[in-house]
Amino acid sequence: MSLTTILVLALIAGIPGGMIAGYFLRKSWAVREAQSAEAKAQSILADAKQKAKAELIAAQEKSLQVIEDAKQQSAQQQAELNKIQARLEKRESTFDQKLLELENQRSDLNQRTERLTQAKEELKQLREQQLAKLEKIGELTRDEAKRVLMDNTESGMKDELLHRIRKLQAVAQEEWDKKAKELLSTAIQRVASSHSAETTTTIMTLPSDEMKGRIIGREGRNIKAIEQLTGVEIIVDDTPESIIISGFSPIRRQVAKRALERLIADGRIHPARIEEAVEKSKKDLASDMRKAGEEAAYEVGVPGLDPKLIQLLGRMKYRTSYGQNVLRHSIEVAELAAIIAAELGANVALAKKGGLMHDIGKAVDHEIQGSHPQLGYEICKKFNLPEEVAQIALKHHEDLQHSAEGSIVKAADAISGARPGARKDTYEQYVQRLEELEALAKDFPGIDKVYAIQAGREIRVFVNPDRVDDLTATKLARDIANKIEQDLKYPGEIKVTMIREKRVVEYAR
Repeated sequence: MSLTTILVLALIAGIPGGMIAGYFLRKSWAVREAQSAEAKAQSILADAKQKAKAELIAAQEKSLQVIEDAKQQSAQQQAELNKIQARLEKRESTFDQKLLELENQRSDLNQRTERLTQAKEELKQLREQQLAKLEKIGELTRDEAKRVLMDNTESGMKDELLHRIRKLQAVAQEEWDKKAKELLSTAIQRVASSHSAETTTTIMTLPSDEMKGRIIGREGRNIKAIEQLTGVEIIVDDTPESIIISGFSPIRRQVAKRALERLIADGRIHPARIEEAVEKSKKDLASDMRKAGEEAAYEVGVPGLDPKLIQLLGRMKYRTSYGQNVLRHSIEVAELAAIIAAELGANVALAKKGGLMHDIGKAVDHEIQGSHPQLGYEICKKFNLPEEVAQIALKHHEDLQHSAEGSIVKAADAISGARPGARKDTYEQYVQRLEELEALAKDFPGIDKVYAIQAGREIRVFVNPDRVDDLTATKLARDIANKIEQDLKYPGEIKVTMIREKRVVEYAR
């Protein structure tokens, strides 16, 4: 037998044995794998049970804590409710006690009133009875007895009365010069008359008609910004190369005019630039007013005035009264009063200072409620001016003056106003109506600024956006309109425009 054959037979004989060995090896490996997977599954199941148990315990503890917190919160709320209930009961008890006291006081007051009425009636009856008894005893009526008593007194006291009259005449001799000066002042005063030329507008000349469109701006934003910031009305019509600035306050008109002149010269006209120009114009105007006050005091010769009083005096440069410039009018009154006082032998310095300050109240009467004489008196007292000067400011429109200098200032005031086209009542009444309109709207809460425009036919109200929301602003406009209807008398209708604007400014650096 060959080697090849032997190998083939050996291979054939070894195949079944290998298969049997492989089977048992595979079976042993599968058993081990199954045992390992089962052990792993049991381990995972044990871990899951342990975690579930721990989470259940934690959930139970958390629920117990929540229940405990709820109990504590409920106990606190109950304690607060008990405190509130105790306070309410205490207040109710106090209120009942006070109400009882008021009822007792009212009852006592009614009883006292009744007793007083009865006492008056008894006193009246007793007086009538006494008068009847006296008439019966004297056999004279009440009028007859009075006449007899007066006749007897006059005859008995005639010499004494004559002596007293002569004594009073001797004592009053020193007053005759003063009386004569007052009579002369009154005589001068009677010659004065009054006329008026009133103005509430300022005409501004433009370099070209093209500038009107730039002042108006896109959709009117520029002109609206100017009107809101200055409180005036800008009227742009067909008049060539000019616009009209309308407003009852000369200072507001002057601020608007200066701002427009600055904007036209600069060439840049937009809301941000307008706001800057208005602020600069206000500062320039304040400086100009201070300078005007200093020049007026120097011109009249009244030194030593307080700087704040000088500022108020300069404000009158932009204030008109019955169409007159109040500062020029005050200077004229001071000079006239000084001349008259020198001729009559009165106090020239007092007359001069009183004449310069007699209308100082008009510097603030657009902003502060009250008549200009009363405001002038308060200003003079505030800046420690002499009482005589304060009295001149207070009484320069009254017939009865407290001093000769007061009569002189009143006469000089009338003389200064006695010009053709100097005075008329309608302008002052118009200004007063606009001031009342603005003051009425300012009384409501949350109002920042109020401007009366369109000759009093419209008011623009600016509210604080942090204090007033849109709904409140709508209600506030209706409330202001109702208040105007109730308290003011005016022709036609008045439009109330409520403006609520929130402005935020940041800078990128």
